[in-house]
Amino acid sequence: MSTPGHRAAQVTTTFRSEDASVKSLELFFDLVVVLALTQCTALMAKEPTWQGLAKGLLILGVVWWAWVGYAWLTSVIDPEEGLVRIAMFTAMAALLLVALCIPRAFDEDGLLFAVGYAFVRGMHIVLFVLASREDPALRRSVTGLAVSTAIGVGLIFAASATDGTLQDALWAAALVLDAGGPFFFGTEGWQLVPGHFAERHSGMIIIALGESIVAIGVGADGLEIDAGVVLASVLGMAVVASLWWLYFDIVALVAERRLHHAAPGRERNAIARDSFSYLHFPMIAGIVLIALGLKKTLSHVGDDLGLVPVTALLGGGAVYLLAHVAFRLRNVGRFSSHRVVAAAVLVAFVPAGHRIPAAATVGFVAAVLIGLIVYEAVRFSELRSRLRRDLARH
Repeated sequence: MSTPGHRAAQVTTTFRSEDASVKSLELFFDLVVVLALTQCTALMAKEPTWQGLAKGLLILGVVWWAWVGYAWLTSVIDPEEGLVRIAMFTAMAALLLVALCIPRAFDEDGLLFAVGYAFVRGMHIVLFVLASREDPALRRSVTGLAVSTAIGVGLIFAASATDGTLQDALWAAALVLDAGGPFFFGTEGWQLVPGHFAERHSGMIIIALGESIVAIGVGADGLEIDAGVVLASVLGMAVVASLWWLYFDIVALVAERRLHHAAPGRERNAIARDSFSYLHFPMIAGIVLIALGLKKTLSHVGDDLGLVPVTALLGGGAVYLLAHVAFRLRNVGRFSSHRVVAAAVLVAFVPAGHRIPAAATVGFVAAVLIGLIVYEAVRFSELRSRLRRDLARH
């Protein structure tokens, strides 16, 4: 027969050590997010209108904020210890339901989406409550998070009973109020392991880039693999590889070091919230928009993409680059004017981009991104080499 102490141990949480790394269960959890990203792209591809684009981005924002909550959670507690493991599996099942409902989340599956989402967020709050039992500061932060979460979930339930402009407004309000909660109730009480936290967000960038590659494959499904498809696929891969380079060559390494050296508490938590929870979302959104453009390109290699898909492709690249500008400014106080110029060039090409073959538009995006990489490699070669050496030593 179990002793009371043994029973109590089963419902407690184990805190992460300062050198903790991402565990296999966290990577397993992220696999469900892969499906959610794919579903968002599929929704926008099926409804290539401004409204369809807005719906896909709203759902993506809601899913992102749910994932962010678990990134903070598992940077505090070990997800593989005790009942936390079971709770994570349960949350994964609910998140899978959310992903399955995405294509009709604004229609007949709205209520089911809201139920699944409420369960995902509720399980997250419960685990945080357990983790904060002996930490009053963390408990106060969790309480504030619970309030903003409840408001967001409640608005999504309300949206499931409406349609049209009111429904769109309720979704937007849910995302803004839920994600805005941590900005208003402060950052003092939170805890995180810097290396683990940065690694989790870098991993999500990889997942989004992987979804872009999947989009190329889905776009080519059922097509004859001719010269046009081969060319578009190679150009699409060049775009995805450039996105990887622009983030992982220096940006991610410097940001992780900045987070590590920040003073624990308010300063570190504010950087984590702004640089990772907030500014990584436009990066992910930009990649998903590019994935939409690549998917449409493979099925219309020799035709123009149309205004909405070409705006997604070019605008997605611009959003991704501008998020990097804000990311660097927040972390090291430096303004990347060259990335702003590259983003402006992409946006300026939209009027011409939907009047030329889709493959040519992808080629233009690839050329701009590769040109940016070459410029930065030449212009900042000494600084880049010094930074990478310094980071390697640490």
